[in-house]
Amino acid sequence: MPCASGVEAFLVEEVARICGEGARELRSARGGVQLQGGWPEVMKLNLHSRLAQRVLLEVAHAPYQLEQDIYEAAAAVPWEEWFTPRDTFKIELTSHQSPLKSLNFAALRIKDAVADRFRDRTGVRPDVDVQWPVARVFAHLGPDTVTLYMDSSGEPLFKRGWREDKGEAPLKETLAAAMLAASGWDGVTPLYDPCCGSGTIAIEAAQIACNIAPGLLRRFGFERLLSHSAPQWGALKQQALAARRAAPGPLFGSDVAFRMVDFAQRNAQRAGVGDVVQFRGGDALQRMPPVEGGGVMLLNPPYGERIEAGGIAGAGRGGRERAQMEGAGDFFTQLASHWKKNYAGWTAWVLSPDAKLPGRMRLKESRRVPMWNGPIECRLFRFDMVAGSARKQEPGADAAGA
Repeated sequence: MPCASGVEAFLVEEVARICGEGARELRSARGGVQLQGGWPEVMKLNLHSRLAQRVLLEVAHAPYQLEQDIYEAAAAVPWEEWFTPRDTFKIELTSHQSPLKSLNFAALRIKDAVADRFRDRTGVRPDVDVQWPVARVFAHLGPDTVTLYMDSSGEPLFKRGWREDKGEAPLKETLAAAMLAASGWDGVTPLYDPCCGSGTIAIEAAQIACNIAPGLLRRFGFERLLSHSAPQWGALKQQALAARRAAPGPLFGSDVAFRMVDFAQRNAQRAGVGDVVQFRGGDALQRMPPVEGGGVMLLNPPYGERIEAGGIAGAGRGGRERAQMEGAGDFFTQLASHWKKNYAGWTAWVLSPDAKLPGRMRLKESRRVPMWNGPIECRLFRFDMVAGSARKQEPGADAAGA
């Protein structure tokens, strides 16, 4: 089960919780988690995992030196047990320190091996469909071994099925779930995202609080494979539906762009939590705490058109990372000042690719968690806002409050 780098330990805990004793030999690996399990575990993980990118089923692992070795390893796999020659398929390949000169040629040899095996046994070669295949075959080339997988997920698992309205560069649901896991949020403490965008963090948190399975609204690749058991799958979905509960604590989101607030509200309705999250418009530099007594703030700060104060959209649409690291110093300084003055008792978790963000905010982080947003290395900073943290500082000193 691949996941974003840095999320492996959280995914191990999640898999153990979802599968229980059904997850045998569970361990973390580079960029993912490995385990042994049966078909019920395959369905459960697709339905319930918030952190995994896919659920891949290993079907072969063999040494190789040349492309022909890869062909022979793929030709030995009984693909006919997974799909028929009338079904389309696709090969996706990744590598790490592979000595081969052409990865495209290696993928072509795997495709040939799959098609040739069907031709030899049925007289018919299945077609390739790179857009919407019935079967997806994943291959990974290491320095001297090739591993082949059948994909059981289809579309990546971050596609929950509820997002139709989105802004520029929306946060992936799997990353939002990883931020929630890293923060240790308990599902009960009030949670607030003051830069909510299209609502990803708040909606993901609301589904966790309500125990809503993230895969209930979508279809999966395993439903089209020969090994699929419709009655078993139907029973699992009914169990998931029956497990929903009322949210034990309030959740909130706000954004400077009222268009994004509309998007977030519609997304929340489709996700089944429209009555759980309260979304409001407003500038993060001005909005007061949504509840008294403290809580958790979790945010992926704004950029480009959303970084302008007072709800005025900026003309530029620069990248989030560049805006944070080059043009948003005043915003973060003002945001930290606002928090220190008005958010005593709150814990703020801020995702940023800028390692110098605490200095820009004149706060001292109490924790930083490495986290990757796609290919971009980020950190999730924790700032603890305590009473008296807005007191006057000596020139050049970091503000207290962490």
